[in-house]
Amino acid sequence: MEPTGQINISIKGKKGNIDLKPENYDIRELIEFLKQVEHLLFSNKKDRSITSYHVEEGSVRHVITTSMQAVVAFNAILAQIKSENNFINFLEPTTAGAFESFQKEAEKNDYTYLISTSISEETALTINKETRFIRSEDVWVDAEFYFYGEIVDAGGKGSANVHLDTKDYGLLKISAAKSLLAAYEGNPLYKPYGVRAKGKQNVRSGELDKNSLELIDIIDYNPSYKEDYIKGLIKKAKKSWEDVPDADEWLQNIRGYGS
Repeated sequence: MEPTGQINISIKGKKGNIDLKPENYDIRELIEFLKQVEHLLFSNKKDRSITSYHVEEGSVRHVITTSMQAVVAFNAILAQIKSENNFINFLEPTTAGAFESFQKEAEKNDYTYLISTSISEETALTINKETRFIRSEDVWVDAEFYFYGEIVDAGGKGSANVHLDTKDYGLLKISAAKSLLAAYEGNPLYKPYGVRAKGKQNVRSGELDKNSLELIDIIDYNPSYKEDYIKGLIKKAKKSWEDVPDADEWLQNIRGYGS
């Protein structure tokens, strides 16, 4: 059996004049909390370990049990955040977003979060209305992206989105205007397409924030190799080389390798 460890997240605060406890911790808050915990631990869902959960008194003490490997990795993240004076720009977007979500809840409800692991209490982090667990805005800028893959889902009764399975980024969930999807002719499901989208990109690492993606356009895309088309391009290009006696030598000189 795989070794396991625990991650403890205690939330202290009040509901009106009553101390926060499991009995008055609203289920909507619990659902949102568990969603953020998954982002906190597993930014890449393909690496997700089996994870269980229970809640204890004091005020509301969430105990998450998962693989020891995941706990060790998370403990290292806590240690790095402390060494960076609560700076979280180095984290992957989903992980940083989870810390930001706890920060917003702390400010909104006057909650105090205490986050620790079963490995070490020395790495424990406190998030309250006085802390600033947010990313620097100048690191993330608006950008436009082109993705290629297979559309495996599209639509939604409330918020509409497109699920695109890509080779480079895995499964991407891209929010979309219903009017844009309604105007698209034909059924795009389970076919290769290009998708043009906008979102946030880290100017230092080049990493994209997958949670910020918004659909601009769906592009017909056929990845199959068209031999006749390629031959036609080569034929057109040859005309530009007719006056060059030795193309290889000319390229070497252009690249700075000539004698």
